[in-house]
Amino acid sequence: MSDAVDDSDTGVPSETERQDESTLIANDERRRNMSAISGIAAILGAWVALSVLIYDVGEATLWNNVLIGAVVFLAAGYNFYRLNNDIPLSVGVSALVAVLGIWLIVATAVFGMAAGAFWSTAISGLLIALLSGYNAYEAREAETVVTEGEAEPP
Repeated sequence: MSDAVDDSDTGVPSETERQDESTLIANDERRRNMSAISGIAAILGAWVALSVLIYDVGEATLWNNVLIGAVVFLAAGYNFYRLNNDIPLSVGVSALVAVLGIWLIVATAVFGMAAGAFWSTAISGLLIALLSGYNAYEAREAETVVTEGEAEPP
C-alpha cells in the first residue's frame, strides 16, 4: 500500500491537473491558429492559380502559376482539413508548401514576369512561404512537446 494522500475528494484541482488543463487550452488555441493559417495559404494558392486569368502572362508563367498554385491549394487545404478534424498537421506537407512559396518568389525572376503578375506572384509566394513555414515550425514544436511528455515516467 502507498502512504500517499489522495486529495481527489477535496474538489481542489492538483497542480498537475491545472497544468494539464492549461496545456490543453494552449494546444487547442494553437490548433485553431494553425488551421486558419493553412486556410489562408490554401486561398493564396488558389489566387496564384487563378491570377493568370487577370494578368497577361506567357505560357511558361501560366503553367507555373496554375500548377504550383493548385498544389499549394490542395496541400494547404489538406492540412486545413486535418486540423479541423482533430488530426495533427503534417509537417512534411507544410514544409513542401513553404518551399513552393519560395519557388514562386524565385519564379518571378526566372520567367521575367510583367509588373502586375510579378508583384502578385512574389507577394503571394512570400506570404505562402512565411505562413506555411510558421505552421511547420509550430507543428514540429508541438511534436517535440508531446514526445517529451510521453518520455516521462508515470
